[in-house]
Amino acid sequence: MLHEYRDIISKLKVENAHFAKIFEKHNELDTIITEAEDGRKPLDDTELETLKKQKLALKDEAYAMIIEYKKAHNL
Repeated sequence: MLHEYRDIISKLKVENAHFAKIFEKHNELDTIITEAEDGRKPLDDTELETLKKQKLALKDEAYAMIIEYKKAHNL
C-alpha cells in the first residue's frame, strides 16, 4: 500500500498506533481479497465487494494521514 511513501509509513507505524492499526487491517483485508480472488477462500460477490470497499476506505484514511504527516514535517 502506497509504496512511494515507504519511509513515512515506517515512521507513522511506530509513532501513531491508529495508523499502525489501519495499516495492519488493510493488509489483512488484502490477504483475504487475494485468497478469494484466487479461489482459496469462498466469498460471494457481495462479500468481496464489501471487503474491497473497506480496504479502499482504510487506504484513503492512511493516505490522508501520510499527507498530514508530510505537511507537518515540511516534506
